[in-house]
Amino acid sequence: MLRVGELLPGSQRIIVLNPDIPCGQIKCAFFDFDGTLSLLRAGWQDVMVPMMVEILLELKTGETKEQLTALVREFVDRLTGKQTIYQMLRLCEEIRNRGGTPKEPLEYKREYHERLWQVIRGRIEGVKSGKIPKEKMLVPCARQFLEALKERGITLYLASGTDTEYVLDEAEALNIAKYFDGGIYGAIDEWEKFDKDILIRRILTQHNLKGPELVSFGDGFVEIEETKKVGGIAVGVASDEFNPGNWNEWKRKRLTEAGADLLIPDYCEWQILLAFLFGERSH
Repeated sequence: MLRVGELLPGSQRIIVLNPDIPCGQIKCAFFDFDGTLSLLRAGWQDVMVPMMVEILLELKTGETKEQLTALVREFVDRLTGKQTIYQMLRLCEEIRNRGGTPKEPLEYKREYHERLWQVIRGRIEGVKSGKIPKEKMLVPCARQFLEALKERGITLYLASGTDTEYVLDEAEALNIAKYFDGGIYGAIDEWEKFDKDILIRRILTQHNLKGPELVSFGDGFVEIEETKKVGGIAVGVASDEFNPGNWNEWKRKRLTEAGADLLIPDYCEWQILLAFLFGERSH
């Protein structure tokens, strides 16, 4: 009998948070991209948060840099997994709350992308040129895991809060786009028309699935919460993006709060994880 917080039998790294997972029914799998599979954008929060703090400090409300950093980090983290524009909309709200007049949210988003590009450009160009091995920019064993799911005939979907064009480009650069026969989805300028919750419901309808026939993998609140709302299985990927293979304790705590059924730091125990999810071992 499994207990909350225990390791899966035979595993040293797969933590069970829900002992009553309805295994053995999976037909489709849904993956977040950044931090869940790709490490190309590692450190994006360290670009977004200071940019927002800088903008709020200009309003001279008397709040300290530390106070604003704590405030911004909280809402940026809480919205991780949603389209980037939602974090910018929240920034606009914070500016208005302080008596300021914000720019258009898309303008802030463009500025953020320009700053982030300076950080990640070398990684993306390095992977494309072959100077950086593709595996170095993937969460450990991600490729083996995706291949194993495809061998089982599972339909895979990829969705990100990052703009569609970037997700497609980066998934191709990492040579993992080919696994996602269900499609690759990202943010669009008409943000109200698409989000992960819409896609998750569309997957269920399109394939006529019951909740436990869908499994999701993600390192943010959104995909975990939305999967649980429809009765799916949610695997939290608490990856340390700067020290791949290790736990990120902050992610581990937040993914637990979001309601993940299982927690993993990477995919290196993929055989044990798959055997469990597909009901091929006693649990």
